[in-house]
Amino acid sequence: MKLFSKEQIYEGDKLTAERQNITSTELMERAGTQIFNWIHARMQGAQVPIHVFCGIGNNGGDGLVLARHLITHGYNVNTFIINCSDKRSKDFLVNYDRIKNVTKKWPVLLNCAEDFPAINPEDIIVDAVFGIGLNRPVDEWVKQLFLHFRASKAFTLAIDIPSGLFPDKAIEDEDAVVWAGYTLSFASPKLVFFLPETAKYTVQWEVLDIGLDKEFLYTTQTEVELIGKHEVLSNYIPREKYSHKGQFGHTLIVGGSYGKIGAVTLASRAALSSGAGLVSAFVPKCGYYPLQAAFPEAMVITDSDEEKITNIKFDLEPTVIAFGIGAGTDNDTASAFEAFLKTNKAPLVIDADGINLLAKKKSLLKLLPESTILTPHPKELERLMGTWKDDFDKLKKVKAFSKKHKVIVIIKGANSITVFDDKLYVNTTGNSGLSTAGSGDVLTGIITGLVSQGYNPLVAAIFGVYLHGKSADIAVEDFGYQSLIASHVIDYLGEAYLDLFKQPEQPPQQEEEAKQQAQ
Repeated sequence: MKLFSKEQIYEGDKLTAERQNITSTELMERAGTQIFNWIHARMQGAQVPIHVFCGIGNNGGDGLVLARHLITHGYNVNTFIINCSDKRSKDFLVNYDRIKNVTKKWPVLLNCAEDFPAINPEDIIVDAVFGIGLNRPVDEWVKQLFLHFRASKAFTLAIDIPSGLFPDKAIEDEDAVVWAGYTLSFASPKLVFFLPETAKYTVQWEVLDIGLDKEFLYTTQTEVELIGKHEVLSNYIPREKYSHKGQFGHTLIVGGSYGKIGAVTLASRAALSSGAGLVSAFVPKCGYYPLQAAFPEAMVITDSDEEKITNIKFDLEPTVIAFGIGAGTDNDTASAFEAFLKTNKAPLVIDADGINLLAKKKSLLKLLPESTILTPHPKELERLMGTWKDDFDKLKKVKAFSKKHKVIVIIKGANSITVFDDKLYVNTTGNSGLSTAGSGDVLTGIITGLVSQGYNPLVAAIFGVYLHGKSADIAVEDFGYQSLIASHVIDYLGEAYLDLFKQPEQPPQQEEEAKQQAQ
């Protein structure tokens, strides 16, 4: 799914009006009606007090359309206008006049904190104050209104984006933002719904189709894409009946040190479970027996040193190599890594101490093959690139880093983001159960195994992050968040693959309608 920028959404609105020969007011009517339909389908006329708070721009106009439809359908509605400026949008004024024509209970003008209405916990708040057009901090009394919303503990529904939240930059004051239980977003969700610092402002979101021009939606290229089943399924490579292991590549996992052989075991298992034809592990001598015993499917090559990697030499031609898992940053290991990079020709996936070694000697970045995949956790990313002010600054720096070094960087988190050049791919799978030792090693193995099978590195990174999260989502149903461990993610990879081809279950009503149509 494409995530449109603020400017692209404005352009889409304009093109839709032109190509469909409608006015902006008619497009606003569509938007407000879709919000009403969503609410009406769930409330079915229930007389819970609904407080619709409207700004004086187009988001407020959407709120006025909604309030008018709620009133005409007999709902218990209170409409308020946040009088934060003398400027009103044209479409707001049109819908302000329309609502006055359907009720004697005109919208109440709010000018200051003394005007705030009482809101009970069982009420519903609709936030239609600012939308995506906000470009400055909110006034102090409006901030107090948002705090009033939170203090009421009423369910809050935001239209398009929680008010006070900018779609394209960080916020400075979390109290100056509406905390929504649900957001109904137009055209696409907003990037801020998926960033660590701003995702908390909406618990859930849903996209409403307001009939924007289809050519615009299909042809417009976006900087950000949201990755779900549909997006990865189109890149899935099926297997032929007469295929054999030699067609799915030979993965080499290089890493481990005394006490950290488990990391290599996890990565190796994950690589084979994701579909690599062959997996070899290059480890210090101390890892030979543990690996052979714990994972007999892997072949094991050892360094001459007992406890650490000192000389990366092997007599095979791997399809792809992963380096860094549990390797440590000893001087001898650092020297071995540098010597390896100077002669290596295979695609690379670099994780953990491999990234730490790159951070210690950044000149090594010049030795990385194009489209090398880096999978740092937050502290490793910081060591590599330096600190950042906020999530948007982080994304800017990672994009610049990716572009400069021609590498793929995965920003791991609740919604892991794969970055390549100027593009961001936001993952939708995974859960907090992945906050456990070894889950990063498993991710590295999965991605490496996908590259081994012939997926190009960018697709492998995106697909690997998806499968890693989906496997955890399935596994957590059996183990819970606290008891999920990295090995479970490997064990459920098969189910994550199978899930790609499952059809979503239909609600009973839709299922019955489908049966009647079939007859």
